Amino acid sequence: MRIRLLHLAATLTIVFLAATPPPAAAQSLAFPAPAPASQSDTTRRLTLEEAVALALEHNLGVQTSRFAPQIEDLAVAQALAAWRPTVNTIVEANGTDSPNVSFLSGALGARTSDGRFNTNVGVSQALPWGGHYSIGWDSVRSTTTNIFSNFSPQVRSSLALNYRQPLLRGFSIDTARQQLLVNRVNREVADVTLRDAMAATTRAVRYAYWDLVYAIAALEVQGQSLELARQSLRNTRARIDIGTTAPVDAIESEAEVALREEGAIVARAQIATAEDRLRTLIFDPSMPDFWTLRIDPVSPPAAIARPVDPDAAVRNALAGRTDVQQTVKALETADINMRYFRNQTLPDVTAAVDYGVTGLGGTQFVRGAGFPGPVIGQSQRSFGSVLQDLFANDFPTWTASVSVSYPLGTTPQEAGLARARLEYTQSQTRLRSQQLQVVAEVRQTVRQLATNQQRMETTRVSREAAERRLQAEERKLTAGTSTSFFVFQAQRDLAQARNTELLALLDYNRSLVDFETVQETPLR
Repeated sequence: MRIRLLHLAATLTIVFLAATPPPAAAQSLAFPAPAPASQSDTTRRLTLEEAVALALEHNLGVQTSRFAPQIEDLAVAQALAAWRPTVNTIVEANGTDSPNVSFLSGALGARTSDGRFNTNVGVSQALPWGGHYSIGWDSVRSTTTNIFSNFSPQVRSSLALNYRQPLLRGFSIDTARQQLLVNRVNREVADVTLRDAMAATTRAVRYAYWDLVYAIAALEVQGQSLELARQSLRNTRARIDIGTTAPVDAIESEAEVALREEGAIVARAQIATAEDRLRTLIFDPSMPDFWTLRIDPVSPPAAIARPVDPDAAVRNALAGRTDVQQTVKALETADINMRYFRNQTLPDVTAAVDYGVTGLGGTQFVRGAGFPGPVIGQSQRSFGSVLQDLFANDFPTWTASVSVSYPLGTTPQEAGLARARLEYTQSQTRLRSQQLQVVAEVRQTVRQLATNQQRMETTRVSREAAERRLQAEERKLTAGTSTSFFVFQAQRDLAQARNTELLALLDYNRSLVDFETVQETPLR
């Protein structure tokens, strides 16, 4: 009779313990609730979009890529400088004393002295259509002791205009214009490269964010599993206390608790690893609390299947993918090079026009009869009269010419043209190959997204079945028709099912990230 009463008491105790509801987190798959608003200053609550925005602002890889457009802007400005006008100015003075070697040397003494002061102002500029002009204005004042000179001092001024225009080679495109066009294409490539870096960083941040969310949820699952093991240990000890179970049965329960405590320790380490991976992507390394700031992700993962349009995704990827855009820009560069080298194979035909006017003034000697004739007077001609000669076009000089040159045999330009054609064909082939790869990659991403959608549903069903099986094993253990081994096995299966469901949810959210990324940049 005493044994029956003890057995009845043990049964009621186990039934009471089994009827105690488990923690809310153990009822179904759930992610930890966000930390309360009164959390310490060492924790940063972040939504997914806030994390992406921080990464685009602070990530060192993105910051490095931002320099490329600025560098290419300077390269374009440098190429445009080829058509900036250049002003040249010269101020020069010189003097010469020459010994007289004959009576024709022109001086009465032992030497002939000449002095000269010259100023020059000129403007030259290359033109966008291949031409080149220069304008120069010279003013010279000279003195001499030579008796044969009619002016001393003498003032001379001249104005010269020169223009060169290629008619075939260098007319539609030349080296400067080729460089400008290539630099502009490179500027657009820099924008594409920056967009590629931003898209890749955004994908990495979203991956790291969901990894952290998964690690925190995995720790929660480990905590639930640990609590179930501890509950079983308490039940076992209760049975031992009332004498219905041998003390040796507690060893298995204690070992199971230790095993699951190890799983919780590993899960906490995985949280720290995921947190460090995210912080290196989004925070400024110069922050004083860079390595100590805790991250609390508050955005819940998407758990509802989202409809997708594969055809629209393929069209978007073919139109805007960064790798496709880079190949298109390579085609543009090859086309520019072909135009340039094709133009360089033409004959060099250049038209040239040179025009100048001159004016003369100063102190003019009036000579008498004889050779060279005595100076019997002098007249003054001012610098204003010299300028009047220039503007009145009294003493013009002009030259017009056309020069033609054509090399015999194979030229470097022809070899350059052949190379540019091969590069253009190569870029066309690469573009077709990339387009094929883009379509295949988008289709694969869509299939993976659909697969993970189905996995979410099947893992949910599997987790619910594992929960029902654990409840059944606990009831059987209470009724004495099962053992702790089967209960522990059911608990492990439930923990595995919850982890599998978490992983399916993580993979689905990663697939959503890949689906958005694959339309903008290749998946790496």
